[in-house]
Amino acid sequence: MQKVLIIGGGKGGTAILKILHEVSLMKVIGITDVNESAAGLRLAEEWGIPTGKDWKSFLDDSIDIVIEVTGDRQVFEDVREERGRNTVLIPGSVAFLISKLLEEKEDLIGQLTSESFKRDLIFNSTDDGMVGIDSRGTVMLFNKSAERMIGLSSDSVIGKHINEVIPESKLTTTLETRRTEINKEVVLKNGLKIISNRIPMITENEEVIGAFTVFKDITEVVNLAEEITNLKEIQTMLEAIIHSSDDAISVVDEEGKGIMINPAYTRITGLSRDEVIGKPATADISEGESIHLKVLQTRRAIRGTKMRVGPKRKEVIVNVAPIIVNGKLKGSVGVIHDMSEIQSLTQELDRARKIIRTLEAKYMFEDIIGKSDEMQIAIEQAKLGAKTPATVLLRGESGTGKELFAHAIHNASDRKFNKFLRVNCAALSESLLESELFGYEEGAFSGAKRGGKRGLFEEADKGSIFLDEIGELSANTQAKLLRVLQENEIVRVGGTKSISINVRVIAATNVNLEKGIADGSFREDLYYRLNRMPIQIPPLRNRKSDIPLISEGLITKLNQDYGRNVEGITENAIKKLMEYHWPGNVRELENVLGRAMIFMKYNETIIDLNHLPSLDSSVKEAGKKKEGGVPSGRDLNSQLEEYEKKIIQEVLEQNNGNKTAAAKILNVSVRNLYYKLEKYNIEINSMK
Repeated sequence: MQKVLIIGGGKGGTAILKILHEVSLMKVIGITDVNESAAGLRLAEEWGIPTGKDWKSFLDDSIDIVIEVTGDRQVFEDVREERGRNTVLIPGSVAFLISKLLEEKEDLIGQLTSESFKRDLIFNSTDDGMVGIDSRGTVMLFNKSAERMIGLSSDSVIGKHINEVIPESKLTTTLETRRTEINKEVVLKNGLKIISNRIPMITENEEVIGAFTVFKDITEVVNLAEEITNLKEIQTMLEAIIHSSDDAISVVDEEGKGIMINPAYTRITGLSRDEVIGKPATADISEGESIHLKVLQTRRAIRGTKMRVGPKRKEVIVNVAPIIVNGKLKGSVGVIHDMSEIQSLTQELDRARKIIRTLEAKYMFEDIIGKSDEMQIAIEQAKLGAKTPATVLLRGESGTGKELFAHAIHNASDRKFNKFLRVNCAALSESLLESELFGYEEGAFSGAKRGGKRGLFEEADKGSIFLDEIGELSANTQAKLLRVLQENEIVRVGGTKSISINVRVIAATNVNLEKGIADGSFREDLYYRLNRMPIQIPPLRNRKSDIPLISEGLITKLNQDYGRNVEGITENAIKKLMEYHWPGNVRELENVLGRAMIFMKYNETIIDLNHLPSLDSSVKEAGKKKEGGVPSGRDLNSQLEEYEKKIIQEVLEQNNGNKTAAAKILNVSVRNLYYKLEKYNIEINSMK
């Protein structure tokens, strides 16, 4: 006995259920329909036949025949994929026609020859060929499609034995075996290949009263199979391409419901297929609007949109384009780029750049923090100086960032790919400094290396050399440096031969060189050589508006140095920092913030007032001159400076702190006025 599963409990499924329920050679093991109130399901429940909504729960290898009568092509394709190797699948159209035929079985037996109008109406309306015989093998049914495929008219066939008119027919065998044969290939006498389904007609008393066959031109089936094969190949290729991408890809249909995602999509968003496929396009969004829906509305691509997706609120960039086939919108495809990966690569690139920069000059102008007018003037002057070969003299108090400027000038010049050497003139003794700067010949002094040694000026050839604390050079070294600046050549210690060099000199000092000229400790001619491009770097107390920005940058740097994760600083702490005089400038600020971070608890991430060490405000007062008479023991130069300071203060007060106007009245350059403001510690903020 063959086991039969009916998929579809509508009119067709109900008719087939009624007929098969009466056939002893077939047993209906179940009937399914997505509509729980379908007529076929109610009838099956009355007869004790299992029912359900999902056909997959019934389908196994023990089922011989599956009759699909839902009319849904997708259901037919899914059943064909899931069925067992020995399970026969009857298509919906065939099953529907069979159901129609079986519904009319009783009437057909008695009225087949007399009710030709009904017969023609029912059987001639289909493209499938139909042939029916009685128990003796005589042809009783021969529809129009059978005429077309076999090449015989119904008048010449009806009433004759089936083997006489169609020798290749196996309907007589069906009468003998009483078995249904499905999807049998037959080659007709005219060479046409057909797929035939042969079914015996058996009464309730187990009497065989005839048989009929329903057949289809196999050409249509082959074409359909080729079309399906091509579609599957294209789909396989498309899936392979999509799955190989490291970027997340999602595809939605014209209604905005998910139909395809790749593994990278699950990895980036954290959402599984079940959470996306068949769901609205908004299912993966945790922050932002659905770009898929916008594209479906506008039919235009949208690129570079930032949003957050998935349960982990992953930050991504989304590009979405519409899918248009033959002018019809079929859906849209989106590509999601993981911002964290992009940021990681950017950080790696920045880290690599910093490593490279540590090999020569470390910093660039982008590393100099400051939005105040005073700092912007200094930066613009430094950028201008970087584009010229002239010697640059950086002036400013200790800790203002003179070396930072020197690095930036070198990196912005055309010498940036050559060496950048740094020398602290105050850190070395006179003899050692001279040999380090200019090198020495073999035997120049005890302990000299065999063959001599190249000096820093030779090493920096075609590059830059930074001479910090230039005001500390001895008279002899100043003379040699002057020769370098004038003649672009050096003479090694103990040598006589001049060596040509091409070096850009960047000097820095925190002392008053003009005063050194006056007291004879610094050469005037060297001063004029160095002072071609002077840049005054303002102290921190004159640009307190930059303290929040500088603090933020220093916290980032100190986090790396100390392995901490401090996120910022409170407004109250910033206010306290801005009230301080900062005699040690940015270097002192870094020291204060570093001490605060060291004493913070590891669960604390924000620097507050209680973390800051005490700041001695008396330093500010100590830096100011006392008003009144001249203290005893002061020389003439000090008294002249005091008088000059008072004059500058008065002019600035008269002009409400306008430095340009004050410089014009005093008949000095703005740059020179800035120098004197720094020299005399004159604050402008209080005058405005």
